[in-house]
Amino acid sequence: MTAGVREPRAALETGVWGVVATPFTDDASSVDEPSLARLVQFSQTAGVRGLTVLGVFGEAASLTEQERERTLRVVVENTELPIVVGITSLDTGEVIREIQSAMAMTGPRFRAAMVQVNSADADEVARHLEAIVAATDVPVVLQDYPRASGVNISAEGLQTVLHAVPAIVAVKAEAPPTSPAVARILSGGTTASVFGGLGGQGLLDELVSGAAGAMTGFSFPEGLVRTIDAWHEGGFAAASHALLPYLPLINFEQQVGIALGIRKELLRRRGLITSAAVRSPATPFPAALSAHAAHHLELVAELQEA
Repeated sequence: MTAGVREPRAALETGVWGVVATPFTDDASSVDEPSLARLVQFSQTAGVRGLTVLGVFGEAASLTEQERERTLRVVVENTELPIVVGITSLDTGEVIREIQSAMAMTGPRFRAAMVQVNSADADEVARHLEAIVAATDVPVVLQDYPRASGVNISAEGLQTVLHAVPAIVAVKAEAPPTSPAVARILSGGTTASVFGGLGGQGLLDELVSGAAGAMTGFSFPEGLVRTIDAWHEGGFAAASHALLPYLPLINFEQQVGIALGIRKELLRRRGLITSAAVRSPATPFPAALSAHAAHHLELVAELQEA
């Protein structure tokens, strides 16, 4: 190895990395720690590979620094799973500070920092990540989620970044259409894992394109786990059969603008959290969809029993 050049890190492990919602009290004034503990414990029993905490759907941007720290502490205290920590800022210095704080909270359970693409310019993204790694020496999950970051980068640009920054252990590909994006990213010969997100909507096609699994939230994470297990055991047909009971619910849950509110309400109805409250700018669960949610949950229960 040439002096000063870092070796690639081990790719992020395949499977489902569950994105953890942050439960709030009814008035959303504080984090509901008992609900968070219950949700995390359930995620472990559902068979996920690890947890992604303080992601976009964890409403990390709405949390105070103290709430973020306490959220990480509750997660660490209630699961043995490895943790990917979401970083909210696009500013290099602030990202470094957030990562250092997260590492202090999670200790040996810290697996990687999930950092958002901060520019359409691949060279600028690479410089950003290189500065972060130089300061923290952490593995990086690079999140390409234009809806949250407001930044659009090409798959070819992501390939450039991956070759320039060997500390990247995974890409979270959430720029639709995701399945061709996964294929193009992987065609560059990266050693990093590529994961789909977006609630599992494109999971089957992402797996066909070479995805390592899903890094996402869903009110029935066990369904995504069964699908990926089936994929490894029996390919597309087996995975399709495993996912079929959950597809209507996935589509219902992933409605643009209200997806988080729906997911929290479904988690509440499953008894995993006490309140479906969200913080601005998220939109609360629309009361007009109450019967719809009930029908979807009944259908999943029936198909799981069949």
